[in-house]
Amino acid sequence: MDARASLRRLVRSGRVIVKIGSGVLTDDHGRLDHRTLRRLAGEIAPLVGVRRWPYVVSSGSIAVGMGILGLKGRPKTMAGLQAAAAVGQSKLVEAWAGAFRKFDLSVAQVLLTHADLANRRRFLNARRALGELERRKAIAIINENDTVSFEEIAFGDNDQLAAMVSNLVDAHLLVMMSVAPGVLDENQTRISSVPAADERLDEVARPSASRFGSGGMISKLKAARIASTRGAHVAIISGRQPGALTDLLEGRDVGTLLTPAGPGLSSRAHWIAHVQRPTGRLVIDPGATDALRSGTKSLLPTGICGVEGDFTEGDVVDIVGDGERAPFARGLTRYSAEDMRQIAGQPSSRIRTALGFSSGDAAVHRDDLVVLDEKARD
Repeated sequence: MDARASLRRLVRSGRVIVKIGSGVLTDDHGRLDHRTLRRLAGEIAPLVGVRRWPYVVSSGSIAVGMGILGLKGRPKTMAGLQAAAAVGQSKLVEAWAGAFRKFDLSVAQVLLTHADLANRRRFLNARRALGELERRKAIAIINENDTVSFEEIAFGDNDQLAAMVSNLVDAHLLVMMSVAPGVLDENQTRISSVPAADERLDEVARPSASRFGSGGMISKLKAARIASTRGAHVAIISGRQPGALTDLLEGRDVGTLLTPAGPGLSSRAHWIAHVQRPTGRLVIDPGATDALRSGTKSLLPTGICGVEGDFTEGDVVDIVGDGERAPFARGLTRYSAEDMRQIAGQPSSRIRTALGFSSGDAAVHRDDLVVLDEKARD
């Protein structure tokens, strides 16, 4: 069975994330295109059912705010971005509410920041809230909380948010709607289906050239790889092509389908690997490196030959082999940087003597450790 036929069977149940970019929702002047928005609501509404449910990650608040404020280009300052988002967000959700009203569907505004998802308790709270909205038959319109975000506006975008939400709600499929018809190869021919980790994609991806958005194909590819490590399929399709979403779900050849390598990481492992941001690094010797790559061993202090950064117990740290530059694993540390420096290279039996206490034999326990897929690394 080919990938698209498999996808058709897969999405008969479960959750589907539909991420829609600013370039799809706005015209050349940055004004909200209500006709397009209503059309998309009509394509998303059929996903509502007993066994499946859609979640919408909608860009456009900054772009809509720019139009209302009469700005000709994306603001350069953080305050300018926040002001545009504040003005545009209410209008964006109001438009979605009107579009779904035709189908007797309510919508709920859900604003998230990276900090909301990086904190484990807040992550789980967000999961419960979204689950309750689904049970109450309301479609979540999810956006980054640009009005209060700092780092996320400067370095993030809704492609990455959509990838995180796919884990948050355990989605089978992430659809990213773009102005492009999919991923184009070096001859500008659309790639129909490809494994998400395929390195050839890096040679053809391009950043955004839009005045109103911050993504682009590079961002979408990164997001696709993050979502695929959870086991989700990812499709990049044209949001300007009427019926493209329906065609995709029916197994027709539209856009580019990026397939996962396997069943994927657990939700918690995915959270450690992709949501949490490392605050330090542990450099480990070759023996420890080989042991961790098996995916079944904990990192013991005796294998640590270097400690970098300033982190506390419970923080996420990158793990890198001695002499290597890129981390191959990531995990939650059981000791602070200061304590780790005192026990590095020591057998576990010496922890209590060195520190006066013990939080366990492992510096990073195997249950809190993820071996990274290089192509999906943050």
